Amino acid sequence: MKTSRPYPAAIVSPKGEVSIRSGHPWVYHTEITPPQPAPENGSLVDLISRQGRYLGTGFWNEHSKIRVRILSQNANDRFDEAFWERRLRYAWQYRKTVLAPEDLTACRLIFGEADQLPGLTVDRFGDILVAQTLSLGLERVKGVLFPALRRVLEEDGAAVRGIYERNDVAIRRLEGLEEGKGFFPLEGLPEPESTLTQITENGIRYQVDFENGQKTGFFLDQKFNRRAVALLARGKRVLDCFTHTGSFALNAAAGGAAQVCAVDVSESAVELARQNARLNGLEGRMEFLAANVFDLLPRLEEAHSQPYDFIILDPPAFTKSRKTVESAARGYKEINLRAMKLLPRGGYLATCSCSHFMTKELFVKMLRAAAHDAGVTLKQIEERQQAPDHPILWNVPETDYLKFYLFQVI
Repeated sequence: MKTSRPYPAAIVSPKGEVSIRSGHPWVYHTEITPPQPAPENGSLVDLISRQGRYLGTGFWNEHSKIRVRILSQNANDRFDEAFWERRLRYAWQYRKTVLAPEDLTACRLIFGEADQLPGLTVDRFGDILVAQTLSLGLERVKGVLFPALRRVLEEDGAAVRGIYERNDVAIRRLEGLEEGKGFFPLEGLPEPESTLTQITENGIRYQVDFENGQKTGFFLDQKFNRRAVALLARGKRVLDCFTHTGSFALNAAAGGAAQVCAVDVSESAVELARQNARLNGLEGRMEFLAANVFDLLPRLEEAHSQPYDFIILDPPAFTKSRKTVESAARGYKEINLRAMKLLPRGGYLATCSCSHFMTKELFVKMLRAAAHDAGVTLKQIEERQQAPDHPILWNVPETDYLKFYLFQVI
């Protein structure tokens, strides 16, 4: 680079350069030669090719195998408060474009790399924002980011009562960060007294425990898939497996299902689902069961009855690494095979995987094998994915994770 730069320069290997030029924002420890002296973890470094060409600027972290998370490939960018606010405005404007106004009150505001804010997740639950920071670099600038995000929203009439940090995840330790959770201090705002709030999604109200619930407290990525289920549910007897807070079950009941059984292994999840049913006046057509789905489906099959004509499978991620994909595939096949055998001919199946490592190709292969072993044919109604507030970058495969299929089983 011929121009003077304020950041130390790290030399990227040819393999790393190919990845950067293709648009991937991660540089691994095996693809880079560190500057000398070594930069401070969480600080900015320039990335240059072996020929000295500028490739980008990002956060350095020796604690992580992802040695640099790229923020920008524009050499003219200055990483000041205006830069961060501009990124946040882009993210908010995108949501306002792709979501209807009524869907903006419960949505993902920031989706990490897909919003060029690597390692940061922010979900909006009404006037509460829930943030998870998995990048040391962004952890160091959250004192600028969070007040700026509040300002961007409030200027648009979207009130912010508090920002709660859900940093109680082990992956933070891979970045050299401590785990913890609690409200981020915002100037002029008292800390909210409760970590419970209510949201409305698809016209259905939910109680959200953003302190203790899974992830940030509620899974927003299935918003439109729940609507698709509701459209098919009218008059059906529905079994919702892995119900968590009851979202698919509630959408099915609201869509006119004759009967809905919501199942989860967690007693506390089932109780929250039951509370959500009462909140919406739907408890009369719903029942709730705390049970292990892997045990329940074989029991139902052995009973030689067909009590359900619509089964929903929305399991947690069975794999979070490539090493366990084969084991995960066996788990996915087991529940899908059982569901296909349990359904009557002409019944309906909604099935999905939220693991990036369980690729579409692997998931489809599993479904074909399950259908073959069950002796059924799958008539595809729809293939769907995550809601658009969880945008997919085609050059960042990690942002594409949710596979969702609706079938008639014939």
